[in-house]
Amino acid sequence: MSFFETLQHATRRERQTLFTLPIISDALQGQVSLDAYRGFLTQAYYHVRHTVPLMMACGARLPARLEWLRAAVCEYIDEEYGHEAWILDDLQACGGDPQAVRDGTPALPIELMVSFLYDLIARGNPVGLFGMVNVLEGTSIALATQAAGSVQNRLGLPDTAFRYLNSHGALDVEHMQTYRRLMDQLQDPADHAAVIHASKVVYRLYTDMFRGLPRVEEPAHALV
Repeated sequence: MSFFETLQHATRRERQTLFTLPIISDALQGQVSLDAYRGFLTQAYYHVRHTVPLMMACGARLPARLEWLRAAVCEYIDEEYGHEAWILDDLQACGGDPQAVRDGTPALPIELMVSFLYDLIARGNPVGLFGMVNVLEGTSIALATQAAGSVQNRLGLPDTAFRYLNSHGALDVEHMQTYRRLMDQLQDPADHAAVIHASKVVYRLYTDMFRGLPRVEEPAHALV
Protein backbone atom coordinates (compact mmCIF):
# COMPACT_ATOMS: atom_id res chain seq x y z
CA MET A 1 0.00 0.00 0.00
CA SER A 2 1.37 3.43 -0.95
CA PHE A 3 1.69 6.06 1.74
CA PHE A 4 -1.09 8.13 0.19
CA GLU A 5 -3.39 5.13 0.45
CA THR A 6 -2.19 4.50 4.00
CA LEU A 7 -2.98 8.11 4.87
CA GLN A 8 -6.51 7.86 3.50
CA HIS A 9 -7.06 4.63 5.39
CA ALA A 10 -5.67 6.03 8.64
CA THR A 11 -7.94 9.09 8.49
CA ARG A 12 -11.09 7.46 7.16
CA ARG A 13 -12.97 7.83 10.46
CA GLU A 14 -12.20 11.54 10.73
CA ARG A 15 -13.15 12.07 7.08
CA GLN A 16 -16.43 10.23 7.53
CA THR A 17 -17.24 12.30 10.61
CA LEU A 18 -16.78 15.48 8.59
CA PHE A 19 -18.73 14.39 5.53
CA THR A 20 -21.66 13.02 7.52
CA LEU A 21 -22.24 16.32 9.33
CA PRO A 22 -25.78 17.62 8.68
CA ILE A 23 -24.40 20.94 7.39
CA ILE A 24 -22.25 19.11 4.82
CA SER A 25 -25.19 16.96 3.74
CA ASP A 26 -27.21 20.16 3.40
CA ALA A 27 -24.48 21.73 1.26
CA LEU A 28 -24.25 18.73 -1.05
CA GLN A 29 -28.01 19.09 -1.62
CA GLY A 30 -27.81 22.86 -2.05
CA GLN A 31 -29.76 23.44 1.16
CA VAL A 32 -27.55 26.12 2.71
CA SER A 33 -28.55 29.51 4.07
CA LEU A 34 -26.87 32.73 3.06
CA ASP A 35 -25.67 33.13 6.65
CA ALA A 36 -24.03 29.70 6.50
CA TYR A 37 -22.30 30.48 3.20
CA ARG A 38 -21.01 33.80 4.51
CA GLY A 39 -19.88 32.04 7.68
CA PHE A 40 -17.99 29.45 5.64
CA LEU A 41 -16.27 32.16 3.59
CA THR A 42 -15.39 34.08 6.74
CA GLN A 43 -13.70 31.11 8.38
CA ALA A 44 -12.06 30.14 5.08
CA TYR A 45 -10.48 33.60 4.96
CA TYR A 46 -9.01 33.16 8.42
CA HIS A 47 -7.13 30.03 7.47
CA VAL A 48 -6.44 30.68 3.77
CA ARG A 49 -4.61 33.90 4.60
CA HIS A 50 -2.10 31.74 6.48
CA THR A 51 -1.54 29.20 3.68
CA VAL A 52 1.41 31.00 2.11
CA PRO A 53 3.06 31.99 5.44
CA LEU A 54 2.70 28.40 6.66
CA MET A 55 4.20 27.02 3.47
CA MET A 56 7.06 29.50 3.68
CA ALA A 57 7.74 28.47 7.28
CA CYS A 58 7.55 24.80 6.31
CA GLY A 59 9.95 25.24 3.39
CA ALA A 60 12.47 27.00 5.61
CA ARG A 61 12.42 24.16 8.14
CA LEU A 62 12.63 21.18 5.80
CA PRO A 63 15.90 19.22 6.08
CA ALA A 64 18.33 18.88 3.17
CA ARG A 65 17.19 15.29 2.57
CA LEU A 66 13.81 16.71 1.52
CA GLU A 67 15.09 19.32 -0.93
CA TRP A 68 12.77 17.84 -3.57
CA LEU A 69 9.83 18.60 -1.29
CA ARG A 70 11.03 22.17 -0.72
CA ALA A 71 10.90 22.71 -4.49
CA ALA A 72 7.28 21.51 -4.48
CA VAL A 73 6.50 23.89 -1.61
CA CYS A 74 7.84 26.80 -3.67
CA GLU A 75 5.53 25.89 -6.56
CA TYR A 76 2.59 25.59 -4.19
CA ILE A 77 3.29 29.04 -2.75
CA ASP A 78 3.21 30.59 -6.23
CA GLU A 79 -0.16 28.95 -6.94
CA GLU A 80 -1.77 29.84 -3.61
CA TYR A 81 -0.62 33.44 -3.24
CA GLY A 82 -3.46 35.93 -2.97
CA HIS A 83 -6.36 33.49 -2.72
CA GLU A 84 -7.58 35.11 0.49
CA ALA A 85 -8.43 38.19 -1.60
CA TRP A 86 -10.77 36.03 -3.70
CA ILE A 87 -12.66 35.15 -0.55
CA LEU A 88 -13.12 38.79 0.40
CA ASP A 89 -14.41 39.51 -3.11
CA ASP A 90 -16.88 36.63 -2.77
CA LEU A 91 -18.07 38.03 0.54
CA GLN A 92 -18.61 41.43 -1.05
CA ALA A 93 -20.59 39.84 -3.89
CA CYS A 94 -22.94 38.04 -1.50
CA GLY A 95 -23.61 41.06 0.70
CA GLY A 96 -21.03 40.47 3.39
CA ASP A 97 -18.65 42.98 4.95
CA PRO A 98 -15.09 42.21 3.79
CA GLN A 99 -13.56 44.91 5.97
CA ALA A 100 -15.21 43.54 9.10
CA VAL A 101 -13.95 40.05 8.26
CA ARG A 102 -10.46 41.31 7.49
CA ASP A 103 -10.33 43.08 10.84
CA GLY A 104 -12.07 40.29 12.76
CA THR A 105 -10.92 37.12 14.46
CA PRO A 106 -11.57 33.47 13.58
CA ALA A 107 -13.82 31.05 15.37
CA LEU A 108 -11.97 28.99 17.96
CA PRO A 109 -11.56 25.85 15.78
CA ILE A 110 -9.80 27.81 13.05
CA GLU A 111 -7.71 29.76 15.53
CA LEU A 112 -6.59 26.49 17.10
CA MET A 113 -5.96 24.88 13.72
CA VAL A 114 -3.70 27.67 12.52
CA SER A 115 -1.88 27.82 15.85
CA PHE A 116 -1.37 24.05 15.83
CA LEU A 117 0.16 24.17 12.35
CA TYR A 118 2.59 26.97 13.17
CA ASP A 119 3.62 25.12 16.32
CA LEU A 120 4.01 21.85 14.43
CA ILE A 121 6.40 23.50 11.99
CA ALA A 122 8.36 25.33 14.69
CA ARG A 123 8.64 22.59 17.31
CA GLY A 124 7.77 19.36 15.53
CA ASN A 125 8.14 17.90 12.05
CA PRO A 126 7.42 20.50 9.33
CA VAL A 127 6.41 17.73 6.91
CA GLY A 128 3.26 17.43 9.03
CA LEU A 129 1.92 20.55 7.31
CA PHE A 130 1.01 18.28 4.41
CA GLY A 131 -1.64 16.80 6.67
CA MET A 132 -3.44 20.13 6.35
CA VAL A 133 -3.21 19.91 2.57
CA ASN A 134 -4.77 16.46 2.66
CA VAL A 135 -7.80 17.72 4.58
CA LEU A 136 -8.44 21.16 3.14
CA GLU A 137 -7.88 20.41 -0.52
CA GLY A 138 -9.74 17.12 -0.35
CA THR A 139 -12.70 18.85 1.27
CA SER A 140 -12.69 21.80 -1.12
CA ILE A 141 -12.80 19.44 -4.10
CA ALA A 142 -15.97 17.85 -2.75
CA LEU A 143 -17.61 21.17 -1.89
CA ALA A 144 -16.62 22.82 -5.17
CA THR A 145 -17.53 19.98 -7.51
CA GLN A 146 -20.64 18.72 -5.72
CA ALA A 147 -22.08 21.62 -3.74
CA ALA A 148 -21.14 25.03 -5.14
CA GLY A 149 -23.52 24.99 -8.10
CA SER A 150 -26.48 23.80 -6.03
CA VAL A 151 -25.83 26.36 -3.30
CA GLN A 152 -25.50 29.12 -5.88
CA ASN A 153 -28.79 28.19 -7.52
CA ARG A 154 -30.63 28.07 -4.20
CA LEU A 155 -29.30 31.40 -2.99
CA GLY A 156 -29.55 33.12 -6.38
CA LEU A 157 -26.04 34.52 -6.15
CA PRO A 158 -23.87 35.62 -9.09
CA ASP A 159 -20.76 33.78 -10.27
CA THR A 160 -18.70 36.53 -8.65
CA ALA A 161 -19.76 35.20 -5.23
CA PHE A 162 -18.20 31.79 -5.91
CA ARG A 163 -14.76 32.53 -7.30
CA TYR A 164 -12.97 30.86 -4.40
CA LEU A 165 -14.94 27.61 -4.50
CA ASN A 166 -15.27 27.36 -8.26
CA SER A 167 -11.60 28.04 -8.90
CA HIS A 168 -10.51 25.57 -6.26
CA GLY A 169 -12.54 22.74 -7.72
CA ALA A 170 -10.36 22.18 -10.78
CA LEU A 171 -7.23 23.59 -9.14
CA ASP A 172 -7.39 21.28 -6.14
CA VAL A 173 -8.06 18.20 -8.27
CA GLU A 174 -4.75 18.93 -9.96
CA HIS A 175 -3.14 19.68 -6.60
CA MET A 176 -4.31 16.39 -5.15
CA GLN A 177 -2.76 14.48 -8.03
CA THR A 178 0.53 16.21 -7.31
CA TYR A 179 0.00 15.71 -3.59
CA ARG A 180 -0.44 11.97 -4.02
CA ARG A 181 2.81 11.76 -5.97
CA LEU A 182 4.67 13.77 -3.33
CA MET A 183 3.33 11.76 -0.42
CA ASP A 184 4.28 8.51 -2.12
CA GLN A 185 7.87 9.75 -2.31
CA LEU A 186 8.08 10.15 1.47
CA GLN A 187 10.09 7.29 2.95
CA ASP A 188 10.75 8.20 6.59
CA PRO A 189 8.25 6.66 9.05
CA ALA A 190 8.52 9.80 11.19
CA ASP A 191 7.36 11.90 8.25
CA HIS A 192 4.48 9.51 7.66
CA ALA A 193 3.46 9.73 11.31
CA ALA A 194 3.59 13.54 11.26
CA VAL A 195 1.34 13.81 8.21
CA ILE A 196 -1.18 11.34 9.60
CA HIS A 197 -1.27 13.04 13.00
CA ALA A 198 -1.71 16.51 11.49
CA SER A 199 -4.46 15.23 9.18
CA LYS A 200 -6.38 13.85 12.14
CA VAL A 201 -6.03 17.09 14.12
CA VAL A 202 -7.04 19.29 11.20
CA TYR A 203 -9.99 17.05 10.35
CA ARG A 204 -11.24 17.35 13.92
CA LEU A 205 -10.89 21.14 14.08
CA TYR A 206 -12.28 21.69 10.57
CA THR A 207 -15.27 19.53 11.51
CA ASP A 208 -15.81 21.69 14.60
CA MET A 209 -15.78 24.78 12.39
CA PHE A 210 -18.56 23.35 10.21
CA ARG A 211 -20.55 22.43 13.30
CA GLY A 212 -20.62 26.14 14.16
CA LEU A 213 -22.30 27.16 10.91
CA PRO A 214 -26.07 27.76 11.05
CA ARG A 215 -28.30 25.29 9.21
CA VAL A 216 -31.29 26.36 7.15
CA GLU A 217 -33.81 25.50 9.84
CA GLU A 218 -31.78 27.10 12.59
CA PRO A 219 -31.42 30.80 13.44
CA ALA A 220 -28.06 32.30 12.64
CA HIS A 221 -25.69 32.39 15.59
CA ALA A 222 -22.28 33.82 16.14
CA LEU A 223 -19.27 31.55 15.69
CA VAL A 224 -17.18 31.53 18.82
